[in-house]
Amino acid sequence: MTAVAMTAGWPDPAGDVGEPFPAAAGEGQRAMPSQTGAGSFGAFYSAAARRVVRHSYALTGSLADAQDITQEAFARAWQRWASVSQCDSPEAWVRKVATNLAASRWRRDRAARAVVRELAGEQVTSEISPNTVALVAGLRTLPERQRVVLVLHYLADLSVDQIAADLGCPAGSVKAWLSRGRTALAAAMAEVPAPDSKSGVTDA
Repeated sequence: MTAVAMTAGWPDPAGDVGEPFPAAAGEGQRAMPSQTGAGSFGAFYSAAARRVVRHSYALTGSLADAQDITQEAFARAWQRWASVSQCDSPEAWVRKVATNLAASRWRRDRAARAVVRELAGEQVTSEISPNTVALVAGLRTLPERQRVVLVLHYLADLSVDQIAADLGCPAGSVKAWLSRGRTALAAAMAEVPAPDSKSGVTDA
């Protein structure tokens, strides 16, 4: 599994991530950034939002959920921008929040998804390429940690040490999850029917 293979045909969420200054629900007493801070946050949001949506989509398999998670993660960054902006990587801070939100949503919705699939079958009704749909379907079969480290390594382009720092775990654990995840994903992808050749999309 390569970075090219994992990113080929990835959705471009341009225009789908909402306004750059999300409302802070329940945070009426929290001090908002200054005008200068608002400007820096807007530039940060414009530069990073698409990458965070792609990251969240790979974790959830739902573009709508990915957009919601991205908005929530950036809302939390906006509320704390004075401190978040001083981080070595504000985007890593937002991405970590998005990862945690995606994991919580995944666990919460797992039972509901199983019922829906049993009753009606799971159908994809988006313009995302067939290869990307197959990749995300494969990722969804993996244990949570394997799925997260694969997404962080191949889509967010983080090193093993960076992932270990993000997740607060030893680098050796990240390497083990990557190895097991690659093997499991390859097996899962092998079981997914090949995309229709009429789609014009080929595996990278």
